[in-house]
Amino acid sequence: MALIEFALTLPIFLGLGFYGVEVSHLAITQMKMSQIALNMADNASRIGSLDSNFSAKKILESQLNDVFQAADIQGGSIDVFGQGRLVLSSLEVNADGGQVVQWQRCKGYLGKESAYGDEGDGKTGKGFLGMGPPAERIAATPGNAVMFVELYYEYEPLFGEMFMEHKILRQEAAYTVRDKRELGVAPGGDTSSARKSTCEKFDSTLPQTTDAEIGEAAKGCVKRPHKDHFHLDCPKAPKKKK
Repeated sequence: MALIEFALTLPIFLGLGFYGVEVSHLAITQMKMSQIALNMADNASRIGSLDSNFSAKKILESQLNDVFQAADIQGGSIDVFGQGRLVLSSLEVNADGGQVVQWQRCKGYLGKESAYGDEGDGKTGKGFLGMGPPAERIAATPGNAVMFVELYYEYEPLFGEMFMEHKILRQEAAYTVRDKRELGVAPGGDTSSARKSTCEKFDSTLPQTTDAEIGEAAKGCVKRPHKDHFHLDCPKAPKKKK
């Protein structure tokens, strides 16, 4: 009798156990995404180079690429660029006293873009109010900039779709620039156009990526629709081992 009861209840307890593992894995992944977004905004708020006159710091494209690389390193086995996308925006004050996305840089293959604005939005006037949800909108103050990060990541359940479907995890973070920074201009162009992390690209190019790998990754990419977003499948692009 005991064996029969055990046989009947075992699948239930196994199911509950596997469900608990799945929920825990989702929570840990969500926490990692939050930490990546926070650290990226923090790192972006600190970069910059002083010139010989020790005036306001100027940021460079190579420094922004280093910020993306730090996010990749922090992600570890999580393929944050292969399965996700990071959007970094510099929120500043325009000449009219309104908010403007002065520049924006992106990285990753997931077909997502900023939910709040693209580069150049709010260039004039005061119609653009800032970035973030209406109830928690963030705005820069005169003479300062805010580094606003949006992270998207497609979560893959451990047990297929037995307990939950694939879902897009989303995190946001913002930090005020720590030092006096040169505002109202684009980052300094100290890299080739192929290595700039501009938002019309969907790639995982990092500082250590060779020119040959960049060229191969740009070939044969297929746009694959998936629910409310899309992926770019680039078979020859470097893939992170899990």
